[in-house]
Amino acid sequence: MFAVADNALVFKKGNETVLIEPWGKDSLRVRTTLDRDIIDNDWGLTEKVEACKAEMNVTEEGGWITNGRLSARVNNGGVISFFRDGKRILHEFKRFYDADATKHSCCLKIRNRQYYGLPGGHYQIFQRFEANDGEKLYGMGQYAMPYLDLKGCCLELAQKNSQISIPFAVSSLGYGFLWNNPAVGHAAFNKNMTEWSAESSTGVDYWITAGENPKDIIEKYTAVTGRAPVMSDEYYGFWQCKLRYRTQDEVLTVARKYKELGIHLDVIVIDFFHWPRQGDWCFDKTYWPDPKAMCDELHAMGTKVMVSVWPNVDKKCTHWQELADKGFLVRAEQGSNQTYDFQGDCAAIDLTIPEAREWLWDLCKKNYADYGIDMFWLDNAEPDLFDADFRNFRYQMGTANEVTNIYPKYYSQTFYDGMKAAGYKNFVNLERCCWVGSQKLNQVLWNGDVQSTWECLRDSISEGLNMGLAGIPWWTTDAGGFMWGNIHDPAFIELLERWFQWAVFTPILRLHGDRDPHDIPPLDKDPERGYGGGYLFTGADNEIWSYGEKTQEIMTAAIRLRESLKGYICKVMKEAAKNGSPVMRTMFYEFPDDPNCWEVSDQYMFGSDYLVAPVLEAGIKNRSVYLPAGKWKDIRSGEVYDGGQLISAATPRESIPVFQKV
Repeated sequence: MFAVADNALVFKKGNETVLIEPWGKDSLRVRTTLDRDIIDNDWGLTEKVEACKAEMNVTEEGGWITNGRLSARVNNGGVISFFRDGKRILHEFKRFYDADATKHSCCLKIRNRQYYGLPGGHYQIFQRFEANDGEKLYGMGQYAMPYLDLKGCCLELAQKNSQISIPFAVSSLGYGFLWNNPAVGHAAFNKNMTEWSAESSTGVDYWITAGENPKDIIEKYTAVTGRAPVMSDEYYGFWQCKLRYRTQDEVLTVARKYKELGIHLDVIVIDFFHWPRQGDWCFDKTYWPDPKAMCDELHAMGTKVMVSVWPNVDKKCTHWQELADKGFLVRAEQGSNQTYDFQGDCAAIDLTIPEAREWLWDLCKKNYADYGIDMFWLDNAEPDLFDADFRNFRYQMGTANEVTNIYPKYYSQTFYDGMKAAGYKNFVNLERCCWVGSQKLNQVLWNGDVQSTWECLRDSISEGLNMGLAGIPWWTTDAGGFMWGNIHDPAFIELLERWFQWAVFTPILRLHGDRDPHDIPPLDKDPERGYGGGYLFTGADNEIWSYGEKTQEIMTAAIRLRESLKGYICKVMKEAAKNGSPVMRTMFYEFPDDPNCWEVSDQYMFGSDYLVAPVLEAGIKNRSVYLPAGKWKDIRSGEVYDGGQLISAATPRESIPVFQKV
């Protein structure tokens, strides 16, 4: 029943095999299956880790394995318990007819691990743990809700626009848990049970680590999944974007005006449908006749140029037939081969195929990079599906139910590998989605096409903080929100100002949005053409001067403040590269011994030195701010406060409360 083999504890009962082995400092990996062979894909656990010799012991009561601070016990019924420094932190949930159920009703017939057979040989899988009263859980990526503590939440493990599934949770009990599986499923952190599920998989695969505090846990997690490099200070300033610059003249006109105003643009962004059709991956020559000259002029201003790339392939585009013949498209199981239907009938390019990744980069190098494009905005990265019925789509790697969550990581890998091979240095790309380990691919994430509402601003705070605790230090937002912000509406302008002031204290300061009213006539009214960048709509202006003189003053001051922080941001970015620390940090990340910091969710630390308290409501003149122990200086007034207290901080139109640790 129990065996010790190759530095691992093996348990077999019936058809099930359980393998537990050390995997990094104070960490264990658990894999189970009903098949003959254990899962051999490392998925998110991609980094080489130092060999750790586990201590193991098998007795009549069960088997033990210990790696540093973390131990696991498997009893004779196959139920696993985990211990941090000898104290139990996690225990599998089982209610069945055996000795494990003596304290609870065994008649429920609920197993700790359940496998439901599916056609084709895979299983729908459930992994269950006892819930810990009083436990707080964080991380898991990005979900459109205001909750920082995820206890009580049921989270869909699926990638969607504005939802990023990274199945890693940080516990207040001193452990981190990675569900090492790219399948669609759920993570339910219920009061009575914690349950992880996969719609289609060959077995259970998870990794668990024990740590002194959240910082220690994140350091161990990123040691096995990867860390971001040090971001160059070329990207710490202001990024300008809108929906959509339709021509190279529009881009250059905007850049020239910023230069006249004395405001440096680190990055200017060319958004979607600068191409004729999706899947052409090139500039529409009618409106972008000389992209090299455009890039040359922008580079002379010290501005980098980013271009949007989508993974969608229109059936009428230049490359559809070639990609279909090569087998490089995501397939529909039923009906027409179509995954997306915006401005054309499209299928996504299947980037789980290495040859497809090489093909796409070669084309983008020829049509973008060779003109001088510096950066790529990997939009619709989930990939976006017209119907989120994952049962109906298949990659070469497997069904969507089995592997779709890893797709955005391969999308990022496409450009990371290509740009590395092409000799790019210190590059940064932007993407709408990611998975475990994407942080090491020079990728900034943002929270998708969120609405321009106070509720979405509030959600964004929790989203950015939980992304950091899921291992993603480079994260940003569309300042002002993406949808339904009218440039003539004073209520929206107030929201925009507050959002922009907050964005100064995020990893990337980026102004973007699809602004109303949509009253700009198209450039191309030819019904025979009916496609491309000239035909498609665009939003209203979205530059800092688009909202009136007072707003321009406020946003200019915010940009100047951001510029003054570049040296500090560089220090924080180096720390992220060294140990995985987020740039945006929950209060308890910096002050884990302060109980109040585990309760605060509407303020955070920007690195270790700045406490940021965003304004999250319209019309308020003050907001409460909790200051931990120490001395704190209001960066606006210079006034110094004693920590260990709750204060009321002024919120004039011109600024939000930010305090520097002194």
